[in-house]
Amino acid sequence: MSEAAAGWMEAAIALGARGRGRTAPNPNVGCVIVHEERIVGRGWTQPGGRPHAEAMALAEAGEAARGAHTFVTLEPCAHDSPRGPACTDLLVEAGVTTVTVALTDPDPRTNGRGIARLREAGIAVEVGPGADAAARSMAGFLTRHRLGRPCVTLKLAMSLDGKIALPSGESRWITGEDARAHVHLERARADMILVGRGTYEADKPKLDVRLPGIEEWSPRRALLTRGEAVEGWTRLGSPEEVHGLAGVNDLLVEGGSATASAFLQADLVDRLLIYRAPILIGEGKSSIGYIGLTALADAHRRWALVDERRLGIDRLEVYERERS
Repeated sequence: MSEAAAGWMEAAIALGARGRGRTAPNPNVGCVIVHEERIVGRGWTQPGGRPHAEAMALAEAGEAARGAHTFVTLEPCAHDSPRGPACTDLLVEAGVTTVTVALTDPDPRTNGRGIARLREAGIAVEVGPGADAAARSMAGFLTRHRLGRPCVTLKLAMSLDGKIALPSGESRWITGEDARAHVHLERARADMILVGRGTYEADKPKLDVRLPGIEEWSPRRALLTRGEAVEGWTRLGSPEEVHGLAGVNDLLVEGGSATASAFLQADLVDRLLIYRAPILIGEGKSSIGYIGLTALADAHRRWALVDERRLGIDRLEVYERERS
């Protein structure tokens, strides 16, 4: 793929990220339509899963879509729906000549059928460019199809020596404003956010998004507890119950230590967000407890660092679980 084409796919992936946390159970797809080296249509899956990214981009492009090149992060859907026509049919009707697809759709209603239908209509189709970045962007949807549960992100804010609170329990604030703002952005990208009963009782957290302009993106709330449910919250009796969550692609787990340990011990964490503050606490509450390891060798080759950056005075490290 040419450098220019790679840039168009990057643009489509960036657009798709705008829908993350608001399209479940549908994927957050991004699409750009390019005619004569100029973007004539942009689209991303809208809240609730419709309209799809391709429909949005085609509507913006209008007649300029004829003879154009479409870049889309997921194979265009090929199944009929009462909520709208199949995107493959829309692309054929619009007269696009080339479609570049980052990933095939794991949904059995489309898997391979969309690409086949486009090719049958004489449209050139390329599959694979931008696949890794697209998969990361749509990790929730893909995890749900592969493992039957949401993609689980665990957030940990800690000192340099791995503590999340003083012995007294005081934990506000370990990290600075920039790191806390980034956490709110991560909340906006999640369909649901979860804490344990201890954190709920101690802090009564709102778990909302407090970034200007996107306050309405606050996710649904869940509580890990063996006790009674809390009004307005989804109750999970154990980490394994994430398999029963409906309409959730991305789950953000925020705390506390016992909850983090439970999800890690159950091997249900797919992504780690570690916010490190440049402080030492010494004796205090550890970020996690026992997670089921019996040999140090078992701790290796589990996590891959995929991103790291400074957030003001703090540092963010992002790890992904390495699974076969």
